[in-house]
Formats: sequence, C-alpha cells, structure tokens
Amino acid sequence: MSRVALITGITGQDGSYLSELLLDKGYTVHGLKRRSSSFNTERIDRIDVHPRNPDARLFLHYSDLSDAGSLVALLRDIQPDEIYNLGAQSHVRVSFDIPSYTADVTGMGALRLLEAARLAGVDSRFYQASSSEMFGSTPPPQREESPFHPRSPYACAKVFAYWAAVNYRESYGMHCSNGILFNHESPRRGENFVTRKISRAVARIEAGIQDTLYLGNQDAVRDWGYAPEYMEAVWLTLQQDAPGDYVVATSEGHTVREFVEAAFAHVGLDSDKYVVTDPAYFRPAEVDALIGDYSKARRELGWAPKTHFTDLVRVMVDADRQLLEDERMGRLVRVDR
Repeated sequence: MSRVALITGITGQDGSYLSELLLDKGYTVHGLKRRSSSFNTERIDRIDVHPRNPDARLFLHYSDLSDAGSLVALLRDIQPDEIYNLGAQSHVRVSFDIPSYTADVTGMGALRLLEAARLAGVDSRFYQASSSEMFGSTPPPQREESPFHPRSPYACAKVFAYWAAVNYRESYGMHCSNGILFNHESPRRGENFVTRKISRAVARIEAGIQDTLYLGNQDAVRDWGYAPEYMEAVWLTLQQDAPGDYVVATSEGHTVREFVEAAFAHVGLDSDKYVVTDPAYFRPAEVDALIGDYSKARRELGWAPKTHFTDLVRVMVDADRQLLEDERMGRLVRVDR
C-alpha cells in the first residue's frame, strides 16, 4: 500500500512542488481546494489525472481551514500517514489590510487542523509550514533558537501556528514538526509577490508591453532559495523518527534591489530606467533583514540548497519570457476536468 498524504494549500507554489515530489515517491496525495467561481488549480493541472482513472493518485477535496467540521470528516475518511499544512493567507503586505482573515486562516486554521487530526484519531505525522517572517526584527542570522519578533499580522499568525504545533506535540505526543522556511521562489510564485512581480515585469518590459515597475522597499534583505529544493527539506522533516523544528534557508542575503538589478541585467537592460519606488507598497512595519542558519537541517536532515541566487533569478526571468511567448503564440491551453 502506498503512503497517503494530505496537503493544504496544494494549489499554491509549494503545494504543487510537494505534490510532484510525493507522487514521484509513490504516495497517494489528497489536497484541499477552496471553492471558487474561477479556475484555481493551474499549478497542478499537469499532474491532475481524472479521479475516475484507475491510475489516479491525486485527489482534490473541497474544504477550508476555516471549516473545522469538514477537516475532521476528511481526515477520518482518507486516514493520511502525513499531513502537510501549507495553506495560509500568505501575502505579508496584504495581511495588514485583512488582519482578522489572516489570523483566522493562517493561525486558527493550523489549530483547527491539529485538533481535527486529534479528534479523528489518525496516526499522522504533521508538518506546519512556519515562516522566517516570525523572526521579524530579530537580527540575522536567525536560527531555531532565535527569538520571534513578528512585524505583521501574517507573522503573528504564523507564530501562533508554530506554537500550536509545539503544544500538540508536547500535550498529546503527536509527531508535529515546524519547517521555518526562508523566502523560496520559483516560476510558480504568485504574481503579486515581489520576486515574481519583478521577473514578470522584466519579461514584459523587454517585450515592449510594459514600461514601468513600481516597487516598495528595495533595501530589504532576504535569504532567497529555490522552492522545489525546499520541498525536499519539508518531506525529509516528516521522515525523522522524532519530530523537530528546522530552519530551511541558504544562509546568504541579498537586497530586493540586487534581485531587480540581476533580473534586468539578465536581459541586457538597465533597471534604473524602469523602476520607480511607490510608497503604497511599503509595509506599516518593515522587516529589514532575514538570513537563515540552516546548520541543523544540514546536520539532521542531510539537506543543503543547490541553486545560487543569480541562477534563481535567471530561471524566473526566463520562465516569464517563455510564458509571454506562449501566450502570444496561443500555446496555453487549459484542460477542464
């Protein structure tokens, strides 16, 4: 019998890469998707086989982290060996505009899922997707023992979810682990996240269909890695005999401005001619620098990043250039299921 995994946030960047990883390892994968009047599964369409197909090992279920009853029922039904809670309202700047919703889904959602696993009586290993944003104004390098000082509603909600996972581990003996992932990017990153906003704009400016890129704080320092590699660390976390908490990072920091300059340089353009600072994109409370120390993950998980910062930038820019070309040539076709 194949192992069974449940992924919340399966339609996002991380969920899509984790799904592919688990399917390659022979898992049967179940995922939560929210009801929407528009298509929202494009990141996993390439691996989504119709459930009537006897070879199908990926199944999507309508549910939500705000609906405790549906979570209990689903867990009792599928009896997962592993639960990966990647679901969240994950945009930091937007969390200032919708703080209550962010706290409910990102914070309380994790608690509901933990309690659902307990009430359903499933023998599951639980992964909580924690975030480097929890460290906030704590000086780098940040490691597992560094104090949390969250600087946004999103980060506050993630701190709550982190300690909820620890509490269920200590109170009920559940195999609950936290992965404190620093910024991780890919061509599947949402278009309103700064790295994808940059790579998409570069492709469009090069093509002559956009002339300006508006950005907020370009002096912020972040530790950027490649999302598919980080999902390997996520999987390895739940393969450990004992649960634990792990920082996953590259231990290398770069400013947003460096990302911008590298992206424009890749297509032979001068970023100074196209980038405009817009105060509307500044956060009410900024996070100056996040740089992770992944020594524990390297030591206990045997994990280390492989993709360098400049290579990550090039991968993202080239993917958006190709996407633009495919759109122009009419090569993007959705298969309805």
